[in-house]
Amino acid sequence: MKATAIIILLIGNNFVFAQTTLTGRVTESDSITAIPYALVSIEGTTIGTLTDRNGDFTLYNITPDQVVLAVSSMGYQTQKISLSTAYSQKISISIILNEIVTDLPTSVVNSASLTGGINGLKNLPGSAIYVAPKELVKFSYTDINRTLRAIPGVNIQEEDGFGLRPNIGLRGTGSERSSKITLMEDGVLIAPAPYSAPAAYYFPTIGRMQAVEIMKGSSQIQYGPFTTGGAINLISTSIPEHLKARINITAGSFGSRNMHAFVGSTKGPFGFLAETYQYSATGFKDLQGGGNTGFIKTDYLLKLKWKSKEKARINQSIALKLGQSNENSNETYLGLSQNDFEQSPLMRYAASKKDNMLTKQNQITLSYFVALSKKIQITTTAYYTDFGRNWYKLDKVKDSSGTSISIASLLITPEKYADAFRIVNGGTSYNSNALELKANNRNYQSNGIQTLMNYQFKTKAIKQNVQFGARYHRDDVDRFQWIDKYAMQNSQMKLTEIGKAGTESNVITTAEAFSSYVLYHFQYNKIRITPGLRYEDIKLVNKDYEKTDTERTGVKLKEDNNRSKAFIPGVSAHYTFNRLWTSFAGIHKGFAPAGASENSKPENSVNYEFGAKYTHHNRETKLVLFLSDYSNLLGADLAASGGAGSGELLNQGKANVKGIEFQGTYDPISGKNKKIQLPITLVYTLTHAIFQTSFNSEFEGWGPVTKGDEMPYIAKNQMALLINAEHKTFMTTLSVRYNGAMRTIAGRGPLVVSTSTDEAIIIDWAGTFRITQNIDFFATVTNITNKVYIVSRNPAGARPGLPRAVNFGIKFNLI
Repeated sequence: MKATAIIILLIGNNFVFAQTTLTGRVTESDSITAIPYALVSIEGTTIGTLTDRNGDFTLYNITPDQVVLAVSSMGYQTQKISLSTAYSQKISISIILNEIVTDLPTSVVNSASLTGGINGLKNLPGSAIYVAPKELVKFSYTDINRTLRAIPGVNIQEEDGFGLRPNIGLRGTGSERSSKITLMEDGVLIAPAPYSAPAAYYFPTIGRMQAVEIMKGSSQIQYGPFTTGGAINLISTSIPEHLKARINITAGSFGSRNMHAFVGSTKGPFGFLAETYQYSATGFKDLQGGGNTGFIKTDYLLKLKWKSKEKARINQSIALKLGQSNENSNETYLGLSQNDFEQSPLMRYAASKKDNMLTKQNQITLSYFVALSKKIQITTTAYYTDFGRNWYKLDKVKDSSGTSISIASLLITPEKYADAFRIVNGGTSYNSNALELKANNRNYQSNGIQTLMNYQFKTKAIKQNVQFGARYHRDDVDRFQWIDKYAMQNSQMKLTEIGKAGTESNVITTAEAFSSYVLYHFQYNKIRITPGLRYEDIKLVNKDYEKTDTERTGVKLKEDNNRSKAFIPGVSAHYTFNRLWTSFAGIHKGFAPAGASENSKPENSVNYEFGAKYTHHNRETKLVLFLSDYSNLLGADLAASGGAGSGELLNQGKANVKGIEFQGTYDPISGKNKKIQLPITLVYTLTHAIFQTSFNSEFEGWGPVTKGDEMPYIAKNQMALLINAEHKTFMTTLSVRYNGAMRTIAGRGPLVVSTSTDEAIIIDWAGTFRITQNIDFFATVTNITNKVYIVSRNPAGARPGLPRAVNFGIKFNLI
């Protein structure tokens, strides 16, 4: 996919007295969206400049000669254009840069990108959204929750205020630990164990990402194993085509410190990128008795690639990615009682002082691409990740009578357990083992190999494309947990009993899966039809060694096996009425893997969508209607949702989720003012999620369910308004988000305060100001009004959203 240049030469009559002046504009592939701060230079000279906010540039005093104009921007392919210049010549040039959404050749970009970037969206069936690099840098969010709030159809349950462990669903799927979506980085599964333990206690750091893709509807059946709601793919920083080095430094509220730096280049057939992202804060909660409630996160990434020469008989490339991520966070499952939240919403109880999460994630991917011909391309990727974590946190409290109470039950009715609640607040315990802290020590491994073949062919009237993919995958989770016991003495915790590893949970769950899919694109005139079929074959084995066999001799081994096979069909149709109006419709089967228990069945649904899109030069509107009809909905026993934390998947019967997604963008001064742009975006999502079966749920996150009850943690109404002002010397964005209140347990009728979150209007602001061509100053204010609101009552008790936070930073383009 080559960049395009349209050159218009306006040659003056006088060739004697003046040198050449070159003006132009740099845009994306739609020929409308400007690319600000692109580097425009004449090779072999010191003549160069950066484009302004409108993508415009001017170069003066160009010596008459045959020159090469080079145009580059991070995340886009470099364009080089040969020009013949003469005296007194004035040249006007329009340049289109295409995105680099991966480090692989653009002809097979879909192997690591779901959409193929903005240019690829128009060829996709169903609903898809691509968050481009320039959109991510507006707020430079370190919290994926805030990044996705402006995306229609996304359901979010916040937890810690910093986005360390996101809870994300799409179109009404469960959001607990993002366990119902297919999560990827550069097109590769990235959840710690997506088949055997899909709860994603690791989530890629959004701050080091170049772009984000969200697939919904029939377009995402090739991205299993979860095909009901959709898939999210995070695209990491690509290897630059020329030497680049950049460093961003941020500091601000709650002791936050943030540093993002990378250097990379391509020389001949070889390229590299070295990157680090380091983020920390001291926390915004006030721990009784004092203490740090923050975190430290560090990411390191190395990319290497080799590609054959452009004129090689066979086009090939090899790409290697190595990454490591570390976290040390003083996070807790312990929230607040309703009364304490109303009095001191940022307080943290003394009994959570020792709560801490330690994690380490390593990833390796190796990709090989070969173009057998202009019509056939194949990409094969081998991948490996390991993730270790130990979340050491308060689990139960024992009062003076010896009664043990879970922290979730304690905070629902603290008056019922007054003595235990007094101990949680720092009161001296009469029982020496009053506080039980569980070491949720788990290790995950995930590895596999996947291949993608793309075959393109066409006749005079028909364009066709066949895509085939296959993946062999294996993952496992090893739960080797224990409980330590503490006494509380005057708000200080004293260790009284050290537990033995394996005596709380001693279980290994393993998954082995083979999946494949075929997708056929057929386009004739104005209509495009895309049928597809996915196949999943999953074997799950659960080995429980029992809590007394910590050496794992197997003398008390209990083993469960489960196997599920599924064909997952889907089809979509897209029709172009004219250059302004298009529409699409799709139907596909939704699927989620079963658990290891023999009684566990896969989640199944039938999903429908219908949408229309209107595009004009200064406005774009998209409306989508969706329906997910579940025949078997799965719930997971997660401590994060108030359960016991076994991870077991539970069959929960029928359900129905339907809704509306709307997104509209309008620039009221487009074409009237060339110096400034004012794009305004409005996003709205309406979701109705209803149980169609009555049952007594073993899943505490739902509670007892009656047919007709609304599902918990799905907001009925969500809205976002973004107002941008873009000039060559500054860019500023105001974000106004409305989050509707959500039920925290299944129910119907008016919401009850004790079993719901708060509705909230959150206003954020961000501004970037150009100091020099290579230095930008930026500032952000999150939650400007300092709104106090409950974002969740899971895992245990009421939890606040992030208070007002002010951050300042500076961006250096070193090379």
